[in-house]
Amino acid sequence: MNMKKINSTLKEVLKNSKPDLEEVKETEKEVREFIRKIEIKIKSLKLGAEVFVGGSFAKGTMIKKNVYDIDVFIRFDMKYADKISSMTERILKGFKKKKVHGSRDYFKITNKKNSFFFEVVPVLKIKNPREAKNITDLSFFHVNYARKKLKKNMLDEIILAKTFCHAINCYGAESYIKGFSGYALELFIVHYKDFLKFIREMAKLNIKEKKVIDMEKKFKSKQEVLMNMNSSKLQSPIILVDPTYKERNVLASLSEETFLKFQKACKDFLKKPGSRFFEKKEINFERAKKDAKKKKLDFVMIRLETEKQEGDIAGSKLLKFYNHINDEISKLFIIKNKEFEYNEGKDAVTYFTAKKKRKIISQGPKIGDEKNVQKFKKTHGKTFTKSGRIYSEKKIKINLGKFLENWNRKNKKKMKEMSVKKLEIIG
Repeated sequence: MNMKKINSTLKEVLKNSKPDLEEVKETEKEVREFIRKIEIKIKSLKLGAEVFVGGSFAKGTMIKKNVYDIDVFIRFDMKYADKISSMTERILKGFKKKKVHGSRDYFKITNKKNSFFFEVVPVLKIKNPREAKNITDLSFFHVNYARKKLKKNMLDEIILAKTFCHAINCYGAESYIKGFSGYALELFIVHYKDFLKFIREMAKLNIKEKKVIDMEKKFKSKQEVLMNMNSSKLQSPIILVDPTYKERNVLASLSEETFLKFQKACKDFLKKPGSRFFEKKEINFERAKKDAKKKKLDFVMIRLETEKQEGDIAGSKLLKFYNHINDEISKLFIIKNKEFEYNEGKDAVTYFTAKKKRKIISQGPKIGDEKNVQKFKKTHGKTFTKSGRIYSEKKIKINLGKFLENWNRKNKKKMKEMSVKKLEIIG
């Protein structure tokens, strides 16, 4: 392993990944002013609530972006439990805001320069994580734990981890990413101490053997974790016990597919380090199209649109539909390459490169079932028998573009059921 190359790469990445100091100071100033206004409003309404800042901004682990998101939590007394979203809306009266619907409504407020936006999230002032009514109620405990455990030298390591995961599209617990949350990466660095040790451990992990990380020794053994935690929380390749609430797996949303993509990037970086692993790559649709043409493969680029709310809801709906289309195409074609790109709005762009199958064999009923055999013959035309059962053989003559045009025309009802407003072939 070329440690000199790795160290120089990480030093370069850190320099480019940290927000500008003046930018941070200006943001801090605006955040303080915003919090002051919220606290004045809470006091004037005589509400039992307090404000705290969470997320990367609060912990000093922000990575450089065009637009930053800053989590501001309004922590309400339990007596307001059933109406904290509506009360937050009252507090924010006069601010230009956008309501985001979810398990609990929250609000987005963009600053005048459009350089960042506040996500104002209502939570309950609980004394014990067990009292949480919503995952966001745990945020207060997460922020306090991270502040307590994170040493100054670890902040840079977290920025490296976040930049790395962001570049390979593994950063975020949203259902259309199914990756690592910021809190999860912070815990990994607390556990492993630095970025390099973290990715070394991940590179050699065998996902067939369920990995359990219990930093605060909340359980006596791995077996106890697997026996006591809810089975729905145990599907991820790694179980990361929340040090603030032992019944929760911080990585519950991490999919095997996302982890394997992350693990491959870890191995590749350790083998041949370079700053390219920390640079987010846009999908090159034109290159994919030229590559398909060169290999004499079918290529189709598609734009999908939904009317669902931007963010996790829209992204997950579009991803689910993309996976469905993948399955439909796979019935007649061998998919050689594919990509899905969602950018927080209400649409996604995807492409498929595929080769048509030579023929499709469809299995019919057993020969003795005369009634259904006749139906099968009527539907499929040319048939043959094998091992006491009837089959049909059909050659594929249609190309991928035409197949999708036909599918789009015939499946409007299915698309509506899956919350997809439009499927448009754009290349």
